[in-house]
Amino acid sequence: MKNSSAVTSPPYLSLFLLLLLPSLAQSSDDLIDKICQSTPFCDLCEASLRPLSPSPSDPKSLASAMATVVLGNMTDTLGYIQSLIKHSHDPAAERALAQCAELYRPVVRFNIPQAIDAMRRGEFGFATYVLGDAEKQADSCQKGITNAGADDESSVAVTDRNQLVKNLCDVAISVIKPLMKGH
Repeated sequence: MKNSSAVTSPPYLSLFLLLLLPSLAQSSDDLIDKICQSTPFCDLCEASLRPLSPSPSDPKSLASAMATVVLGNMTDTLGYIQSLIKHSHDPAAERALAQCAELYRPVVRFNIPQAIDAMRRGEFGFATYVLGDAEKQADSCQKGITNAGADDESSVAVTDRNQLVKNLCDVAISVIKPLMKGH
Protein backbone atom coordinates (compact mmCIF):
# COMPACT_ATOMS: atom_id res chain seq x y z
CA MET A 1 0.00 0.00 0.00
CA LYS A 2 2.81 2.41 0.75
CA ASN A 3 4.04 2.15 -2.82
CA SER A 4 0.63 2.91 -4.31
CA SER A 5 0.17 6.04 -2.17
CA ALA A 6 3.65 7.20 -3.15
CA VAL A 7 2.68 6.75 -6.77
CA THR A 8 -0.59 8.67 -6.45
CA SER A 9 0.65 11.61 -4.36
CA PRO A 10 2.95 13.21 -6.97
CA PRO A 11 0.02 13.96 -9.33
CA TYR A 12 -1.77 15.66 -6.43
CA LEU A 13 1.37 17.59 -5.63
CA SER A 14 1.71 18.58 -9.28
CA LEU A 15 -1.93 19.66 -9.40
CA PHE A 16 -1.44 21.67 -6.21
CA LEU A 17 1.61 23.41 -7.68
CA LEU A 18 -0.20 24.13 -10.94
CA LEU A 19 -3.03 25.71 -8.99
CA LEU A 20 -0.65 27.64 -6.74
CA LEU A 21 1.58 29.15 -9.44
CA PRO A 22 -1.10 31.31 -11.09
CA SER A 23 -2.06 32.70 -7.68
CA LEU A 24 1.58 33.63 -7.05
CA ALA A 25 1.73 35.40 -10.40
CA GLN A 26 -1.59 37.04 -9.65
CA SER A 27 -0.32 38.32 -6.31
CA SER A 28 2.69 39.88 -8.08
CA ASP A 29 0.34 41.50 -10.61
CA ASP A 30 -1.86 42.72 -7.75
CA LEU A 31 1.18 44.22 -6.02
CA ILE A 32 2.22 46.01 -9.21
CA ASP A 33 -1.35 47.30 -9.62
CA LYS A 34 -1.49 48.49 -6.03
CA ILE A 35 1.89 50.21 -6.08
CA CYS A 36 1.50 51.74 -9.54
CA GLN A 37 -1.90 53.18 -8.63
CA SER A 38 -0.14 55.35 -6.03
CA THR A 39 2.30 56.85 -8.55
CA PRO A 40 1.80 59.99 -10.66
CA PHE A 41 2.16 58.00 -13.90
CA CYS A 42 0.38 54.69 -13.34
CA ASP A 43 0.57 53.54 -16.98
CA LEU A 44 4.29 54.28 -17.16
CA CYS A 45 4.84 52.41 -13.90
CA GLU A 46 2.98 49.36 -15.12
CA ALA A 47 4.66 49.45 -18.54
CA SER A 48 8.04 49.57 -16.78
CA LEU A 49 7.42 46.79 -14.26
CA ARG A 50 5.13 44.24 -15.94
CA PRO A 51 7.60 43.04 -18.61
CA LEU A 52 10.27 42.24 -16.02
CA SER A 53 11.14 38.61 -15.58
CA PRO A 54 11.12 37.39 -12.94
CA SER A 55 8.38 39.70 -11.83
CA PRO A 56 9.29 41.65 -8.67
CA SER A 57 7.34 40.09 -5.81
CA ASP A 58 7.68 42.58 -2.96
CA PRO A 59 7.73 46.39 -2.60
CA LYS A 60 11.50 46.52 -2.08
CA SER A 61 12.24 44.56 -5.27
CA LEU A 62 9.72 46.71 -7.17
CA ALA A 63 11.50 49.85 -5.98
CA SER A 64 14.87 48.44 -6.99
CA ALA A 65 13.47 47.38 -10.36
CA MET A 66 12.06 50.86 -10.95
CA ALA A 67 15.42 52.46 -10.14
CA THR A 68 17.04 50.02 -12.58
CA VAL A 69 14.55 51.13 -15.24
CA VAL A 70 15.56 54.76 -14.57
CA LEU A 71 19.22 53.79 -14.89
CA GLY A 72 18.61 52.00 -18.18
CA ASN A 73 16.66 54.90 -19.60
CA MET A 74 19.25 57.47 -18.53
CA THR A 75 22.05 55.31 -19.93
CA ASP A 76 20.22 55.09 -23.25
CA THR A 77 19.58 58.85 -23.24
CA LEU A 78 23.25 59.57 -22.51
CA GLY A 79 24.27 57.36 -25.45
CA TYR A 80 21.77 59.17 -27.67
CA ILE A 81 23.08 62.58 -26.60
CA GLN A 82 26.67 61.49 -27.23
CA SER A 83 25.76 60.32 -30.73
CA LEU A 84 24.08 63.67 -31.42
CA ILE A 85 27.22 65.52 -30.34
CA LYS A 86 29.28 63.60 -32.89
CA HIS A 87 26.91 64.56 -35.70
CA SER A 88 26.08 68.11 -34.66
CA HIS A 89 26.93 70.99 -37.01
CA ASP A 90 25.46 73.74 -34.80
CA PRO A 91 27.96 75.01 -32.20
CA ALA A 92 25.23 76.19 -29.79
CA ALA A 93 23.40 72.87 -29.98
CA GLU A 94 26.68 71.00 -29.60
CA ARG A 95 27.51 72.98 -26.41
CA ALA A 96 24.05 72.32 -24.99
CA LEU A 97 24.32 68.61 -25.78
CA ALA A 98 27.81 68.46 -24.25
CA GLN A 99 26.40 70.06 -21.10
CA CYS A 100 23.65 67.43 -21.05
CA ALA A 101 26.22 64.65 -21.35
CA GLU A 102 28.18 66.15 -18.45
CA LEU A 103 25.00 66.27 -16.36
CA TYR A 104 23.95 62.69 -17.18
CA ARG A 105 27.37 61.00 -17.01
CA PRO A 106 27.91 60.98 -13.19
CA VAL A 107 24.28 60.10 -12.54
CA VAL A 108 24.52 57.07 -14.85
CA ARG A 109 27.99 55.92 -13.81
CA PHE A 110 27.88 56.51 -10.07
CA ASN A 111 24.76 58.00 -8.50
CA ILE A 112 21.97 55.67 -9.54
CA PRO A 113 24.08 52.49 -9.15
CA GLN A 114 24.87 53.71 -5.62
CA ALA A 115 21.17 54.36 -5.00
CA ILE A 116 20.29 50.82 -6.13
CA ASP A 117 22.93 49.43 -3.76
CA ALA A 118 21.60 51.66 -0.97
CA MET A 119 18.10 50.26 -1.47
CA ARG A 120 19.43 46.73 -1.03
CA ARG A 121 20.72 47.90 2.37
CA GLY A 122 17.40 49.55 3.22
CA GLU A 123 18.69 53.12 2.78
CA PHE A 124 15.61 54.40 0.98
CA GLY A 125 16.10 58.06 1.88
CA PHE A 126 19.42 58.15 0.03
CA ALA A 127 17.86 56.45 -3.00
CA THR A 128 15.02 58.98 -3.05
CA TYR A 129 17.50 61.84 -2.83
CA VAL A 130 19.59 60.47 -5.72
CA LEU A 131 16.55 59.93 -7.94
CA GLY A 132 15.36 63.46 -7.16
CA ASP A 133 18.80 64.73 -8.17
CA ALA A 134 18.66 62.70 -11.40
CA GLU A 135 15.36 64.41 -12.17
CA LYS A 136 17.01 67.80 -11.58
CA GLN A 137 19.86 66.89 -13.93
CA ALA A 138 17.38 66.02 -16.68
CA ASP A 139 15.64 69.34 -16.05
CA SER A 140 18.96 71.22 -16.25
CA CYS A 141 19.76 69.44 -19.49
CA GLN A 142 16.41 70.52 -20.86
CA LYS A 143 16.97 74.14 -19.88
CA GLY A 144 20.29 74.09 -21.73
CA ILE A 145 18.65 72.65 -24.85
CA THR A 146 15.87 75.23 -24.67
CA ASN A 147 18.29 78.13 -24.12
CA ALA A 148 20.41 77.01 -27.08
CA GLY A 149 17.37 77.62 -29.26
CA ALA A 150 17.76 74.32 -31.06
CA ASP A 151 14.52 73.43 -32.78
CA ASP A 152 15.43 70.42 -34.88
CA GLU A 153 14.29 66.81 -34.57
CA SER A 154 17.18 65.85 -32.32
CA SER A 155 16.40 68.57 -29.76
CA VAL A 156 12.76 67.45 -29.73
CA ALA A 157 13.92 63.87 -29.16
CA VAL A 158 16.17 64.98 -26.28
CA THR A 159 13.24 66.96 -24.85
CA ASP A 160 11.05 63.86 -24.99
CA ARG A 161 13.78 61.73 -23.41
CA ASN A 162 14.36 64.26 -20.62
CA GLN A 163 10.64 64.30 -19.86
CA LEU A 164 10.55 60.50 -19.76
CA VAL A 165 13.52 60.46 -17.35
CA LYS A 166 11.74 62.96 -15.10
CA ASN A 167 8.51 60.93 -15.17
CA LEU A 168 10.37 57.68 -14.45
CA CYS A 169 12.14 59.35 -11.52
CA ASP A 170 8.77 60.54 -10.18
CA VAL A 171 7.44 56.99 -10.41
CA ALA A 172 10.53 55.50 -8.76
CA ILE A 173 10.37 58.01 -5.90
CA SER A 174 6.66 57.26 -5.43
CA VAL A 175 7.42 53.54 -5.25
CA ILE A 176 10.24 54.08 -2.72
CA LYS A 177 8.53 56.55 -0.35
CA PRO A 178 6.24 54.02 1.36
CA LEU A 179 9.33 51.91 2.11
CA MET A 180 10.78 54.85 4.02
CA LYS A 181 7.71 54.72 6.27
CA GLY A 182 8.10 50.98 6.79
CA HIS A 183 5.16 49.88 4.60
